[in-house]
Amino acid sequence: MPSRRLVLAAGAAALGAPHIRTARAQAPIRFCLDWALQGNHGMFALAEERGLFRREGLAIRMDRGFGSGDTAVKVASGAYDIGYTDPSTMVKFNAENPDKRLVSIYQVLDRTAAALTTLRRSRITEPKGVVGKRLGAPEGEASRMLFPAFARAQGIDASAVRWTSMAANLRDTMLAQGQVDAVTGFLFTTHFNLVGVGMPEADIVSWPYAENGLDIYGSAIVARAEWLERNAQQAAGFVRASVEGLKLLLAEPDAGMALLKRREPLFDEALEKRRWFMTRDRGILTPNVREGGTGVLDAARSATLVRVNSEAYGVTNPPNPAEMFTDRFLPPASERRIG
Repeated sequence: MPSRRLVLAAGAAALGAPHIRTARAQAPIRFCLDWALQGNHGMFALAEERGLFRREGLAIRMDRGFGSGDTAVKVASGAYDIGYTDPSTMVKFNAENPDKRLVSIYQVLDRTAAALTTLRRSRITEPKGVVGKRLGAPEGEASRMLFPAFARAQGIDASAVRWTSMAANLRDTMLAQGQVDAVTGFLFTTHFNLVGVGMPEADIVSWPYAENGLDIYGSAIVARAEWLERNAQQAAGFVRASVEGLKLLLAEPDAGMALLKRREPLFDEALEKRRWFMTRDRGILTPNVREGGTGVLDAARSATLVRVNSEAYGVTNPPNPAEMFTDRFLPPASERRIG
């Protein structure tokens, strides 16, 4: 509904209305992903391969990421112009670095991928079942930091959970080996990592936060507010090409996986296609998106994301949600219909 669409507040009002240019001189854009190549990144590979970025006058250099927090810092520092990252990582950063403020310009994932995951042998049949159990995640990891908010939504006493800390690359192995009873992490990552270490899919049980009381946004295309003020055309062109790339990936998943395989020889096309389908079904083709189009924003959900992350990280001066999210660079809703 229009009354609930996010309106850019005064702090971001200086961002000029974008004017899309046709392909002429190619403006170089340094683009950083959130992680190593995964199936959902095929939307960007297809947009580049099919000339959609070139049509917008953009020459893209796309690099892998090393975590959403790392990507956010790299974009804020100017090492990259645009990033693909989880906006939850931006709340604390924006509060502490207002001069390097990051803005979400296209919410690709309408729902966070954060989830609580266990195995059937643990006999945990509902989120409340983690009380008194061993719950594992790296210290400071986003899904662990958000667990208290998820626990409140589920009526769980978060203090009754016993945490075990480990390196991120050991989390799923420790769950598979029974060293912890459950873990928190990104659904699409944890699920297929467990598959990769030999766990039958029927034995994996997950409760995504967004589907169980903590309905906040997931990964987005972001840029510095200062960069956006000077590069509104490039930002809008990047978003437009990405939206069309998403449509291509929805229609041609095999083509997207093949392009990513060309970039990374170790890329597992079959597994990543399955990861992409889970991402599509659980994080992208939501009721909100089916109604309002990909990238649709809601002021209440944006405010919830800022509030729960501020509580999680002890932020006493939360950023204004309207300064952290904008739909100004999105193409018209008619061009964003998917599903």
